[in-house]
Amino acid sequence: MAILLETNGIPREKSIISKEEALSILDGTVDLTTALDRAYTFRKKYFSKTVQIHILDNIKNGYCPEDCGYCAQRKDANSGVQNYPLKPVEEIYKEAVEAKENGAYRFCMVTSGTGPGSAYLDKIIPVIEKINTELNMKVCLSAGFLDEEKALRLKNAGLDRYNHNINTSEGNYSNICSTHGYGDRLETLEILKTTGIGICSGLIVGMGESFEEMIDLAFELKRLGAQSIPVNFFIPVAGHAIKNLNQLNPELCIRILCVFRLVNPDAEIRIGAGREGHLRGLQSMGLYPANSLFASGYLNVKGSEMHETVKMIRDAGFEPELESGKLSDYEEENHLYSEENIKNLYKYRAE
Repeated sequence: MAILLETNGIPREKSIISKEEALSILDGTVDLTTALDRAYTFRKKYFSKTVQIHILDNIKNGYCPEDCGYCAQRKDANSGVQNYPLKPVEEIYKEAVEAKENGAYRFCMVTSGTGPGSAYLDKIIPVIEKINTELNMKVCLSAGFLDEEKALRLKNAGLDRYNHNINTSEGNYSNICSTHGYGDRLETLEILKTTGIGICSGLIVGMGESFEEMIDLAFELKRLGAQSIPVNFFIPVAGHAIKNLNQLNPELCIRILCVFRLVNPDAEIRIGAGREGHLRGLQSMGLYPANSLFASGYLNVKGSEMHETVKMIRDAGFEPELESGKLSDYEEENHLYSEENIKNLYKYRAE
C-alpha cells in the first residue's frame, strides 16, 4: 500500500509499509531488531543522526471546560495542578529567550481551553512575531480548536506550526471525552492543512485503543500530511478518567515508534510524554525510529532535564540539534570514573 501526497506543495515520501505489515510489527511477528533496522534507514535518510530538542511552555494552565480523560487540567479533575491565567506576554518572551539559550530547537507554547478567542490572539500574535524576528526561533502553538479566520491570523503572524493532537481513534474517542468528538479534532486539522500551517499532531498511546486503531491513526496522519508527530505514552496523572488502560512495556513502545516512522517516513517523529517511565532503559533505542523529543518536562509532569537528555542522545551516538555555540554547555563534566569520584566508589575502603 502506498500513499503519496504533497504538503504545502512539497512532495512527501510514500508510506513504506501496509496496515498488515504494521500489525506484524506491533504484534511481535517481526523481530524488534528487524523493525528497528528498517525504521532507522528512513530516519537516517531524512534526519541523519540529529535529534531535535523541543521545550514546552505551558502559558495558561487549568480553567478548562473540556473533560479530556487523560488530562490533569480537565474540568472537575481535582488533580492538584496549579491553575493560572495566560501569562503576561513579557514573561512568555523571557521564557522563549531562556529556551533558546538552553539550546532548544523549537519553542512550543501550550494553553488550556477549548480554543483561542480574539482577545487571546491579540495578546499572543505579537509574541509569535517577536520570537520569530528577534530570536529567529521556530514556534509551535497549541491552543485548541481553530476556525479558518483564526488560522489565517496565526499564519500571517508567522506561525509555521500548530499542534492539535488527534489523540485516539474515532471509535475510542467517546471513551476519553464527552465535551467534543473526534470529528471536531479532525476539522481543525483539515483547516490547518487548507491554510498551509504546518501540522503537528499525534496520539496518546495506552488509552484502550487496539493495534488496528493505532495503525489507522498513523495512516490518517499520513493523509493529513502531518509534518510533526508526537507519540505520547499515557501518564496516569491524578484525577484522570481513563478506564481501559493498555499495558505498555518498553519493547512495545519502540515498536510503535517504528510503525509511525515507516508509515510517515519523512515526518518528524517525536518521543513525547511518558518516555522516561514507559521506555525506561530503552529510551536511547527510541532514537533509531524517532528524531525528536522533549526536554525539561511536559505540560504538568516533570521529565528529564536538558543536560540528562543531551547526555542520553550523545551516549547513543546521535547529535542533539541545539543552537550553535551552546553545545559546550552540555559537555560532560565530572565523569563517574573521574579521579575525584573514583575513590568514593570503593565498596571497602581503608580508614
